[in-house]
Amino acid sequence: MASFRDMPSIAPTSVELRTAMFDLRPPSTTDAPEVLRLARDPDVLLWNPRCRIEDEAAAIADCLKGADWSDGTHATFSILDAESGRYVGNIALHGLDLENAQARIGYRIAPWVRGRGAATASVQAVTSWAITALQLERIVLTHAVENHASCRVAQKSGFVLEGVMRSAKRFGDGRLHDEHLHALLAADLTP
Repeated sequence: MASFRDMPSIAPTSVELRTAMFDLRPPSTTDAPEVLRLARDPDVLLWNPRCRIEDEAAAIADCLKGADWSDGTHATFSILDAESGRYVGNIALHGLDLENAQARIGYRIAPWVRGRGAATASVQAVTSWAITALQLERIVLTHAVENHASCRVAQKSGFVLEGVMRSAKRFGDGRLHDEHLHALLAADLTP
C-alpha cells in the first residue's frame, strides 16, 4: 500500500484546509487540553465509543498519533475556529485504502460550536481534498441511526444513504445499534 511518504505533495505538515468559518490542520500537542475536554462530552462518549481519552497524557498521545500520517492509513485534522483559533473538534479519513481509492470519514465536534456548521464544512473540505489530492473514488460515513445530527451532516455534505447495517456497532451505552451507511463517490461531485 502506498503511504504519504511516497507522495510528497500531500505530506501532512503541508496540508491545511480552510472553510468560510473553520481552519483544518494536522493535530498539535497544543490542542491537548481541548481534546481532553471534548473527550469528556456526553455526546462524544456515546457516539464515539473508541474515543477513550482519560487524562492529559492520553490527549497528548492522541494528538501525536493524529499528526503522524506516515503509515498511510489515515489523515487526521484538528478543526479550529477561523476567527479565534480555538480548537472545536477533529475529523479524520481512516481506513484509508489508496489502492482501492476509498476511505471512511469520522469527526468529533465540541458542544461549544455545535449547530454552527463545523461538521458539515469540515466533511465537505476533507472530502473535496481527498477526492482531488488523494484521488479517492469513494468515502464512507457511518453513524448510529439515532444520531440524527450526523445524518444531517451526511445529507448536507452530499453523501447518499446506501442502507442500514443492523446491530453493526456497540456504542457508548454498551448496546449494539443499527447504523446508517452513507457514501459519496467522486462522480457524485461531478456536475
